[in-house]
Amino acid sequence: MTTSIPRHRDLTLDLARVVCVLVVVFVHLVLVGAGRNPDGSPFIINPVSGQRWFAPATWIAEIMPMFFVVGGFAARVGWDSAQRRGESASTFVRTRLRRLALPALPLFVVLTLALVSIRFLGVDPELADAVAVPVGSVLWFLAAYALVQSLAPWMIRWHEHNPWLALVVLFAGAFFVDVVRLVVGIQGLGLDRISADGYGIGDELFGLPNVAFVWLFAQQIGFCLRDGWFSRVRWWNLVLIVAGFACLGLLVILGEYSASMLTNQWPPTLPLAVLAIIQAALLALLHRPLTAIMDRRWAQGIVFFLGSRLMSMYLWHVPAIVVLTGIQLLWLPMPDPGTAAWWLSRPLFVIAVLLVVWAISTGTKRWESPPPVLSPRLPSAAATFAAVCVFIVQSLAISTYGLDLPLAVLGLVCTAVAVWLTGPSATTSRRSAPVPPAEAMPSSPR
Repeated sequence: MTTSIPRHRDLTLDLARVVCVLVVVFVHLVLVGAGRNPDGSPFIINPVSGQRWFAPATWIAEIMPMFFVVGGFAARVGWDSAQRRGESASTFVRTRLRRLALPALPLFVVLTLALVSIRFLGVDPELADAVAVPVGSVLWFLAAYALVQSLAPWMIRWHEHNPWLALVVLFAGAFFVDVVRLVVGIQGLGLDRISADGYGIGDELFGLPNVAFVWLFAQQIGFCLRDGWFSRVRWWNLVLIVAGFACLGLLVILGEYSASMLTNQWPPTLPLAVLAIIQAALLALLHRPLTAIMDRRWAQGIVFFLGSRLMSMYLWHVPAIVVLTGIQLLWLPMPDPGTAAWWLSRPLFVIAVLLVVWAISTGTKRWESPPPVLSPRLPSAAATFAAVCVFIVQSLAISTYGLDLPLAVLGLVCTAVAVWLTGPSATTSRRSAPVPPAEAMPSSPR
């Protein structure tokens, strides 16, 4: 069976999404090492923590800004199509929110049931946290992506009227939040030192506004990419990349930012806004060779197959890592984390994780690309706004305080409410054709 590809479809974006998710899976695998102490008790460590090479490697491996850049590109294409169809901003937002909330709903069901079982079985709370917190750590993406996509119609209008002002205001806003976070962390909370990660301990809440400023900036860069800003003078992309990395170096040396871009990811900080520019320029610079790759049928087949399950891959890969790590601890020989044998086992674990996620996605795939709701249960803009708010709040809470049973229940309830608020009316036929993937969110990212 052949796949019909719209002429306007840029297949390099599909390739970028798939590669980014695979990088996320690999990075999370190298952050977790499990083994047994001499007395037989299990331990879980981060084998790369403190390694000199790791922080510089994250300047390449931190690819989350790319998701928001590509998401901005897709949102611009989708909004143009929605305008031609006469859709309202509320309909546009409702459709994109539903594509996030529906795939997340089964995950929250499983997480809630798992944490209930852990509590009744009397599992050591420290071990339960060691499992639950990493699983919840990736859910920040749901809040951030829902927020920026929900604001996309208005941000696109701002971009159309004054693109430079939008970029400057968002960049300056991110810088201001970082300054406040640093100052409050040192003085406002009575702290007299800076943490190893570059910020005062306990100041995380003051960085939450950058969930908007940083990721909206990255989305605006995606609008610029869609408008051809990065394609007009090809050599300029190389200048942007070199200058961008130089700027990152200055921010780390002079600005008290962590050298690890993974640390800068939550709450997001200014270096990730710089990375968004670098990665957009890199994508434009490599456009020709990536296009040549995507002209081949085998590449299209792989990318489209994985692309149809990207949201499942993102949401379920950490639970899959947890399950496989548990199996390893119970029944399989375990090389010591960080050794050569352990590193050689990582590609095998990537394959194993993808197989587990593939098995899960056979049941969750139908949730990934829901058809547009032409006759919603609650068509008002107020209902859409409420759905966005309840969905964002639970993800922010989990990302800030760590996943536990109460927050898992909150996530389940809020996600179910968001799905209900964005659902079709009882009399609506559900045989609507799905929106082409070219206009979908970059089914992602940590």
